[in-house]
Parts: sequence; C-alpha cells; structure tokens
Amino acid sequence: MLSGIRVLDFTRVLAGPFCTMMLADMGADVIKVESLQGDDTRQWGPPWFGSGDERESAYYLSVNRSKRSLTLNLKTDAGRQIARGLAAQSQIVVENFKPGTMAGFGLTYDDLSADNPALVYGSITGYGQAGPYRERPGYDFVIQGQSGLMSITGAVDGQPHKVGVAISDVIAGLFAISSLLAALRHAERTGQGQQVDIALLDTSLAALVNIASSALITGQPPARYGNAHPNIVPYQPFRAADGQFTLAVGNDRQFAALCQLIERPDLAADSRFSTNPARVENRDVLTPILSTIFLTRSAAEWVEALLARNVPAGLVNDVLTALNDPQIESRGLAQAMPYLDDVLKLVGPPVGFSTTPAMARTPPPALGQHTDEILRDLLGCDETTIAQYRAAGVI
Repeated sequence: MLSGIRVLDFTRVLAGPFCTMMLADMGADVIKVESLQGDDTRQWGPPWFGSGDERESAYYLSVNRSKRSLTLNLKTDAGRQIARGLAAQSQIVVENFKPGTMAGFGLTYDDLSADNPALVYGSITGYGQAGPYRERPGYDFVIQGQSGLMSITGAVDGQPHKVGVAISDVIAGLFAISSLLAALRHAERTGQGQQVDIALLDTSLAALVNIASSALITGQPPARYGNAHPNIVPYQPFRAADGQFTLAVGNDRQFAALCQLIERPDLAADSRFSTNPARVENRDVLTPILSTIFLTRSAAEWVEALLARNVPAGLVNDVLTALNDPQIESRGLAQAMPYLDDVLKLVGPPVGFSTTPAMARTPPPALGQHTDEILRDLLGCDETTIAQYRAAGVI
C-alpha cells in the first residue's frame, strides 16, 4: 500500500513509534533515527528478550518492527546534514521532541520543506505547537489526568485511575497515522506539503467522545461509574460462580431475552426496568437482583446461554488468555518471527486488507543496524566516509 513512501522517523518511546510502525506495516520504508544511545525504551525492562548486549526490552519490541535503525548525532553539523539529505528523499517526517528542539537542530518543517516542498511533517507533542502549555513535557500519565480520562476511570467511591496501558500515547499515534496519510494524499495531488500538529491532550479529549459531549451539553462534570455504563443498564461485569463475565444489554429486546433466560419475565414487564432510561434511573435496584442470580452458574455457562439468545456477553480474560483466544488465533494477530537465533512473538497489524495486506515484515532493528546501508544506498557515502563519521561520533 505505502510502497515507495519513505518515512524519516525522529520519534521515540510510544506515540510516535506506534504511528510509524503502523506505516511500516503498510509498506512504508521507515528509517528510525536514534541517538547514539538509542531509543529510551530499549532500556525499559525487564522483561527482556535475549540476553547480554543483544537483549531488548519487551516495550521497545512492541512498537518498532518493520523499521530500519540509523544512529545519528544531531548535535553535530555532519549529523544534521545527513538528516537534511534524508529528509529531501522522504515523503513524511515524524518527530516527537518538545517544541523548539527541532529548531535547534535546523530541522523544522520550514527548514526541510525548503528543499522538499511536498514534505508532510508530523509533530507529536503533549500539548501542541501553540498554547500556554506548549513547553511542558508531554507524558501519558499526566495527560490521562489532565484530560479528564482518569476522572471517569476507577471505582465509584475510589480514586481516579489511569487506564492500564499508556492509552493517551496510543490514541495520539492513531490520530497521527490518519492525519499524516490525509496530508500525504493532499501533497500527492497538489505538490504542497504541510506540518501536522498532533497533541496528546487534544486527542485524548477527542477520544472521550460521548462523555465530553455530555459535559458540554449539561455543563456538569461526568460522574465515575466504575465498570458500569453511564447511559446503558445492565452494561457491566458480573460475578458468576467461578469468575467474572461481561454483559452488554444494548436495547430493550435484549433485556427481555435476558429476563427470559433467568426466568424473571416480570423484570421486563416492570415499569422500573422495561425501558433503558427506566433501568438507568433504577440501576441500584436492578443490579443487585441480577448479581444474585448470576452467582448460580459458571461464567462460561452464562456467556454461552446469553450469546445463544443474541445478548452480548463475554468472559473477562487476562491478557495472556486473550492472546491465546481461538478468535485471535484464527485472525493471525499474534505473530512469530525469527530474531536473535530465537523466535520473537509480537502482536501484528490488527487490520485486514483484502488486496494489500499489512504485515510485520522484519523484526525490530538493533541499534544502528542499518546505518551503513542507509548512508551508502541513499546518500552515496563510501566506506571511508562512513568510517570517518563513526570515528567523529556522528553515527
């Protein structure tokens, strides 16, 4: 799909690397530009894959497959010149430094577009390129709190909680992918590139969707409902005889089917529960009734019986169980590839294309693994020049 598209990737940690990995899975040639010390996440372990000097952290491995690694010291004139030469041969540049950092390197959008007017330049930061917070460091945990996401996550009577993954980074990375490809489409049609400004705070707020809409319409901060839903009942996990399962009753027909299953048709006829708005108003009465009934059978039995009546339900799995689920196996999401004389297991591209499938093409690169070939093949450097760069600490 993106064959022939080169992405010069100045990102590290999660939001940027997640974005560029997805572009690489779709066929782009992604050159990961790293400092001589490497992406910080290479040291974010345990857990590790491999041992000794060759080991890599599970964190780094999760978002860097299908790329090539080039080490480059941007604090040197030669390093910056190499970066400019590669940007001139790229369609997309992505960076996630604090605003002003790339200006110090002479590698801003204005700098690089002077040589490459069609260049699409993505900047991923915590707060964007403008505004009173633009200089602040952007960390997922801080953004989850600041965006309001933590305020609606966690137990009703407990403390605000973060999501169990760095979800603000992931959300920003996903917005970055679609935005960069839209800008690329414009550049291909017009020859005009542009800078795309992606902020973790902006995208996290956008991802609150109906919750943010409710706050704007009511003028009130949304309440925290724990694992329940603010607008749909019953829509939450329940404890069974041997574990937990999720129940998602999305309409009154499904609720009537649930009541038939549990042999309580009276609940569906009760004016307190017959419609979803009524169930929302009376959740404190209905939920304990259902909770007692669900303790009488196993979670798997309830899920099977509910699905047989077209009522959405599922088991509450841990991550490893989910990765080994028959549905996931049938979709080929968990993939394996040779790496360090072993087999590395990774979560592969999650979207299917009927004609041009995305794929994990190569394992995540070792630090600087492709430095020589990139300098040689793209910039025409000979072995003597490459050796001189290395001796001078440029690469």
